[in-house]
Amino acid sequence: MSERDMPRHASVVVIGAGVTGLSAAWWLARAGVDVVVLDKGVVGWEASGRNGGGASHYQSPLFAEEQRLWPQMDELLGYPTEYRRERIIIQRDPDLLEHYRAVGRMCNAMGYRVDDLDSAQAQAMVPLTDHTCLGGIHLRFGGHANPQRTVQAYAWALQDLGGQILQHCPAVSIETRGGRASAVVTPRGTIACDALVVAAGPQAEALVAPIGIRFPLAAARAEMIVTEPAPLMAIGGVDGNGLYGRQTLRGNLAFGGGPHEWLATDPAGPSARPTSPLVRNLARRVAEMFPRAAGLGVIRSWAGIVENTPDGRPILDRPADPGNVTVATMSGVGFGLSPASGHAIRDLVLDGVCSFADIGKLGLARFATLEPDWRARRGWALEQAA
Repeated sequence: MSERDMPRHASVVVIGAGVTGLSAAWWLARAGVDVVVLDKGVVGWEASGRNGGGASHYQSPLFAEEQRLWPQMDELLGYPTEYRRERIIIQRDPDLLEHYRAVGRMCNAMGYRVDDLDSAQAQAMVPLTDHTCLGGIHLRFGGHANPQRTVQAYAWALQDLGGQILQHCPAVSIETRGGRASAVVTPRGTIACDALVVAAGPQAEALVAPIGIRFPLAAARAEMIVTEPAPLMAIGGVDGNGLYGRQTLRGNLAFGGGPHEWLATDPAGPSARPTSPLVRNLARRVAEMFPRAAGLGVIRSWAGIVENTPDGRPILDRPADPGNVTVATMSGVGFGLSPASGHAIRDLVLDGVCSFADIGKLGLARFATLEPDWRARRGWALEQAA
């Protein structure tokens, strides 16, 4: 990313150059807003560039907008995201198979087509599996994209619209004046602002606490592995065996393991990212899901820091005090929902309300009575993880 001189003022400052912050900034720039994005590292360096790339979040109030926007994103951004339509979920466990078929019935009732697959049909559509696959479902909606390509596309598209991205420029603190956020302090200087968006991942909680916003988060390290290339499947977005991920356009299998195996970590992140007990576990489960690719070597592993809310659902809110701050965390589902979450944040910043969906249940009010020791109660305290 090219960078201009340190600005003294921006209409909106966005803290966090992950996919949520970048999408929000891009939506704001599309509306003609002068926007600056700050990040402690480089764009997409945490989980935004290290995830399964899925875009099929049927349980979110942002789902319809997610589905409307993704097929248009390459054209809207002007850069490739490698978006591919449709996904398949396969299962080796009969109870889980029935669970996902129930999910399929729910999606069909919502107007989004899902087809049941028996074992033979699943093997035909996912030729890397075998008879151990009992069946699955075929989502005729949704899909997946390349996280690294997509983050780059958001960043370039934002800059094309005049937005500025300051990498290696962490937000140290937020200044207030007259009951509103007035500036962001960084090691390179202070930037005054008219409005502020905080999408800073696990660091967001500590940033907004001094200005009176309780933003409960727990940080975790989420890992993925990437294999040698396998023969290309017609639909590369395949989930199952507790895994999420995709086959890349080169044929590599890129898969992660799910929240039940995330490792609690300090919000600043661990000193060494991959190399944990999860890598072997992930490799075993990928081999179980794709027996005909079990001989492939693991060529690399990734780890990104993910922030988790107490109930696992995103937070998108503009608290009344201070009235010009919008807070955002997607709690592990930020990538696929990013076109819609950016649109929602744009609406909150400029209009105070989301224009296309009721996102009330994603507000901070649901944590008004949250117990102070919620991390320990949920097993997310670092000493418990250790």
